[in-house]
Amino acid sequence: MDVPDEVVKRMKGVAKEKQAEEGLKICVETIQRLKECEGVKGFHIMAIEWEEQVPDCGGSRLYPRPKMD
Repeated sequence: MDVPDEVVKRMKGVAKEKQAEEGLKICVETIQRLKECEGVKGFHIMAIEWEEQVPDCGGSRLYPRPKMD
């Protein structure tokens, strides 16, 4: 799967020192959109060599985990 052109343009428009922050914003926005999709029950977030960002993922409010029936 290719990265959407809009995401590539967005990242190119950000100064190098701000790209990590912008990447987290894109992740959070994606999660928020996916949470609205019927049938989506969870996410697998991979932050290679940046694992400490996964639990909060820039404020995506994934925790506490919802209770499943």
